[in-house]
Amino acid sequence: MTETEILDIVYQTFQLALRLALPLLLVSMVIGVLIAIFQAATQINEQTMTFVPKLLAIFAILGFFGSSMLRLLQDFLVGIFALISGG
Repeated sequence: MTETEILDIVYQTFQLALRLALPLLLVSMVIGVLIAIFQAATQINEQTMTFVPKLLAIFAILGFFGSSMLRLLQDFLVGIFALISGG
């Protein structure tokens, strides 16, 4: 295996990690900002108020896109195992 092939696998790994994590992180960030604006407007300083909406939003995203995320991960692992076996 050449250095170029290894760097290509590392690049694909980082790209896959970004594809899997980005929807969850973006939704969590947007929900957090909206709740922070609400808390600043109403002067409610409850720390646990952001946890439940973020958790529910993440579960919803996983419910909608979880199967496609799993398919991406499976395809990547099948490719890696094929490289390991010499195919």
